Amino acid sequence: MKKISYLLFATIGVVLYACNAQQIQNTANAAKDALNNSSTPGEKPLSNDEVISGLKEALTVGTNNSTAFASQLDGFYKNPSLFIVFPPEAQKVKDWAIKMGMKSQVDKFEMTLNRAAEEAAKDAAPVFVNAVKGMSIGDGFAILKGADNAATQYLIDKTSAELKQKFTPVVQTAIDKVELTKYWNPIITGYNKVPLVEKQNPDLTAYVTDKAMNGLFKLIAEEELKIRKDPVARVTDILKRVFGSIIK
Repeated sequence: MKKISYLLFATIGVVLYACNAQQIQNTANAAKDALNNSSTPGEKPLSNDEVISGLKEALTVGTNNSTAFASQLDGFYKNPSLFIVFPPEAQKVKDWAIKMGMKSQVDKFEMTLNRAAEEAAKDAAPVFVNAVKGMSIGDGFAILKGADNAATQYLIDKTSAELKQKFTPVVQTAIDKVELTKYWNPIITGYNKVPLVEKQNPDLTAYVTDKAMNGLFKLIAEEELKIRKDPVARVTDILKRVFGSIIK
């Protein structure tokens, strides 16, 4: 009889413990959900509109910081992650030029490619910021709670075509300013005079535009990561409220 009573009490104890444990877990989950939607206990939950404003603010801050960095001298040229190489489709031209003793011209051309991107970055901010402001976002929470580059990737997906169209004239102006074709023409003209070779004529404006955009997107993603991870990078109230709500 004592054994039965002991087993009965033990069973009841286990059940009560399990129930309490589940209640504790439920309470913890509820608290986490509440914190995910409010930057401060007792503060009203974040609205989707606030989250969207915060995401756009993050991209705007990221764009301004990124273009400021990229537009510095050597912002592209001496940054291994942004450096623009000789157009890959014209690799035969590069190989031929180096073989013909034109390595210095090749190096100068590559440097000027990067100077064009740096120059274009000086006027990139308004183009990118306008794209951010005009970007339509439905579910802001999905982006906020997504990957560390979710906002940047959304910007890429939704605005790249329009951005490219509007950024191309900026790049062309930069190319003209740094006189890129002055360093390209002797190389390509010499190569195209070689008998039996397939003539090459890469679109340098399109190439620099794509590479400059990719470089800026990379920097913007890095800025987004800072805002998500480092409270110091949240330089406005909306950034503090929205990104301060993230718990991972």
